[in-house]
Amino acid sequence: MKLSAGGVVIVFFVSLFAFVKLVGPIPFSMQSITTQKTDFFTVTGVGKTTVTPDVAVINVGVTSQGTTVKIAQKELNTKMDAITKSIKQLGVDAKDIKTSNYSINPRYDYQSSTQRIIGFDANSSLTIKVRDMDKANDVVDASTASGANQVGGISFEVDDRMKAENEARTLAVDNAKYKAELAAKTTGFTLGKIVNYSEGTDNAIRPMMAVKTMALGEKDQDVASTVEPGSTEITLQVTLSYQLQ
Repeated sequence: MKLSAGGVVIVFFVSLFAFVKLVGPIPFSMQSITTQKTDFFTVTGVGKTTVTPDVAVINVGVTSQGTTVKIAQKELNTKMDAITKSIKQLGVDAKDIKTSNYSINPRYDYQSSTQRIIGFDANSSLTIKVRDMDKANDVVDASTASGANQVGGISFEVDDRMKAENEARTLAVDNAKYKAELAAKTTGFTLGKIVNYSEGTDNAIRPMMAVKTMALGEKDQDVASTVEPGSTEITLQVTLSYQLQ
């Protein structure tokens, strides 16, 4: 006897019902396995480049005294104007001359029984950025000749620091890759793609040699200043993380 399609389905479910009744439920199981590759190799490389600073930053100032605020201020302004004029005459742009401090404070007599004001101290400072390094000494000399009685905090900068850092970065990456490839060859593992990159740099400009002789005072006005920037080293460190195959 030939069964129809509907009959076949009915016979299947009847047989399944009888089997479950006699034997028990059919066991079904499902297992999920998740794999994740977490083996990495991390290496650090260092790149260094030596440059000669091409910008000098010079701080000069004036301290003046007077029995009144007006007198102290007038003397201070006169000297600061003279200093600024002499610096501009050397070719320093006005945008590179900035007032970094200006203050007027009372001066007291502490020896008497009653504290009283006996005068005023006026102070002002200029921060001068000299882009022509050959004129750095001239700026110091012109400032002192025009009345500056405070000179200090001379520092040096690299105008195009990004270029020097990029050179150090290239050297650091090459150094890290060389170390990674050598380690892989020596130990027998295989490097995959780079999955992480980080870097750090020393932002300070520290001249290897800086000789500064600045003359202050009436008797030393004939002594020329000597400012030598020397050279500075920019160091950049990178860290590369490779995925291992």
